[in-house]
Amino acid sequence: MQNLQGKTAFVTGGASGIGLGIAKACGRAGMNVVIADLRQALIDETVKWFGEKGYSAHGIRLDVTNREAYAKAADEAERVFGKIHVLVNNAGVEVGSAKLWDFTYKDIDFITGVNFLGILNGIKTIVPRILAHGEEGHVVSTASMSGVSVVPGAGLYCATKGGVIAMMETLASDLTGTAVGASAFCPGPVQTNFAANSTQVRPEGLKNDASAAAAPPPPPTPTGDSHTAGFVAPPMPDFSKALISPEEAGERVVRGIRRGDLYIMTHPEFAGSVSAKNGAMLRSFPDEPSDPERVNIFENFFTFLTKNPIYDAQTTPGPLEL
Repeated sequence: MQNLQGKTAFVTGGASGIGLGIAKACGRAGMNVVIADLRQALIDETVKWFGEKGYSAHGIRLDVTNREAYAKAADEAERVFGKIHVLVNNAGVEVGSAKLWDFTYKDIDFITGVNFLGILNGIKTIVPRILAHGEEGHVVSTASMSGVSVVPGAGLYCATKGGVIAMMETLASDLTGTAVGASAFCPGPVQTNFAANSTQVRPEGLKNDASAAAAPPPPPTPTGDSHTAGFVAPPMPDFSKALISPEEAGERVVRGIRRGDLYIMTHPEFAGSVSAKNGAMLRSFPDEPSDPERVNIFENFFTFLTKNPIYDAQTTPGPLEL
C-alpha cells in the first residue's frame, strides 16, 4: 500500500506510547488518523497536537473489549473521514510477572480481553468495511518480540502476543487475492509508560487484591558474586540505549505498511533468538524418512498444511531513514 496520502488510519491505543508513535507517523504520511483510546484527556491532548501540526485527526473514546462500542466507533470514523483504509490494532496491556499457575483469573480475563479478543473485535468490525470499499488497505496488529521468543514469568503476555502473530499470519492468508495486507508488528523494547498505563486502564472489576497481584519484573542485576574477594562489579550500562522511541516504532510500522511486510521488526539484535527458536523446532522433527504416500497427499491435496506463500513474500528492509 504505497499511497497513504489522504487515506484513513484507525489506531487503537493511539493516545500514548507506541500507538501515539504510530498515529504520528501516519499523520506525517498525510493520512487522516482516528485516535481511538480509553482515556479522554489523552485523546484531547493528542488531537490538539495533531491540529497544531496541521495533521488531520479525530478522537474517539473506545474500549476495544466492548463490541457494540467498537461498531459505533467505526461508524463515527466513516462519518468523519468517509472510509477506513488502515486498521492498527495497537491497544494492549500487561499484568506483571508470575508463574503461569500463579496468575489470577482476573489477570487472565483482563489481558486476554484486551490483547487478544480486542484485536479480534477490531478485525471483525473493520476489515469487512475495508474490503467493502475495494480500495487498498492494511491491518497491523501490535504483538511483541516476547510473542516470538518467550520471557520467563511473563506467560500471559507472551501467550497473547504469540496469538496475535498467528492471528495476523492467518489474516494475511485469508486476505490473499484482495487489495488488503496484514502485518504483525513485533517490537523490541520501546520507551513507554506501558506498566503504568496498563494499571490506569484496568477496570475495577478486574483489579486484584493487593495480596494477589502479580509482581512487577525484577530489575536487571550485574553478573558475578559480589561477595568474592577482589570482585569488582562491571559498570552498569545505560539501559535506555536498548530502547527505541515511539516515533521510531511508528515510522517502522508505516514503512511496513508501504512494503506490505508480514512481519515488522525493530531491533536486529533479536534475530539470533528467532533463529534459535526456529532451529529448535526444526531439530525436533524425527530423523526418519518421509512416507511417500503422505508426501503425495500433502503435496497434491493438502498443500495448505505444508506450504504457505505468505512466508515467501517477506523480504528484508534496509536501514530506516528517520
